[in-house]
Amino acid sequence: MKIYRSLEEFEPLENAIVTIGTFDGVHIGHQKILKKLVDCAKDTGGETVLLTFFPHPRLIINPTDDSLRLINDIEEKAHQLALCGLDHLIITPFTRDFSNLSPEEYIRNVLVEKLGTKTIIIGYDHHFGKDRKGSIKDLVHFSHIFDFQVKEIAKQDIEDVAVSSTRVREALIKGEIDIANKYLGYPFELTGTVEKGDQIGRQIGFPTANLHVHEAHKLIPAYGIYAVEVDIYPSVPQIVSGEYIENPIIKKAIGMCYIGTRPTVDGMNRKIEVNLLDFDADLYNSTVRIRFKKFIRGDERYDTLEELQHQIKIDEKQIRAYFESTASK
Repeated sequence: MKIYRSLEEFEPLENAIVTIGTFDGVHIGHQKILKKLVDCAKDTGGETVLLTFFPHPRLIINPTDDSLRLINDIEEKAHQLALCGLDHLIITPFTRDFSNLSPEEYIRNVLVEKLGTKTIIIGYDHHFGKDRKGSIKDLVHFSHIFDFQVKEIAKQDIEDVAVSSTRVREALIKGEIDIANKYLGYPFELTGTVEKGDQIGRQIGFPTANLHVHEAHKLIPAYGIYAVEVDIYPSVPQIVSGEYIENPIIKKAIGMCYIGTRPTVDGMNRKIEVNLLDFDADLYNSTVRIRFKKFIRGDERYDTLEELQHQIKIDEKQIRAYFESTASK
């Protein structure tokens, strides 16, 4: 898969099979749509193109609205889209000028001239252009003028996407990792850089890596303890123009992830900490990707550090048992 960080970098294709959207989560509903895109390209000898936007359009249109929470950061999204077998991913900045294009300008300037669209696969409720006045009716009308095909994604498939996105977010907020992962089709991920903490975990025999999440608008799951898989990288993953290359993993581990305010210690700011099992190395400034596998328990307050230590030992046993059981399947 090739990545382009703007529309200007992209050279129009002779036979572009295109879809457009945020595709946050790249969940099973999105994957169904992308399979249609890939199948269409195979049938017509075309190349798949996904046009998405960063930053998210809502952050530009409503900059004072801080409610947006993303299932994927941009690197996580690119990783999942690459697994779907796309040929081209365009991550273009969403701007006021872009949002002010008329429907005809959007179709002519972007779809036809910039992309070389011969087929666009899009939902019945897709809106675009200034004030979102453009619709699939405009696409069908101008398809006869600019010589491209419009393939409409069925209403049920679009509703499945909406349900999946909503259900993933709801499940994560409740700590229902099993449900979130079912709708995603893969384990929910958090990516960030390990920062130095206050060493309290080390004092009670469970040293933790304190995670600073890269994406400010990333959705953080419910407070509690989770069984997680962890990939450790030498540097922060970067999405650059060119052929998509995976950031090399230098180590894999399993562990316990804690999300919460540490009520036994201070109960102030939210922390994301991970204790890696059977692992002893300095992770400061490393980048880690945490994959959430199972919710163990909610965040709780204990009267003493000794009581907290005792509970964490119970959590560790439960998490080890979980990974042993899944390894045997």
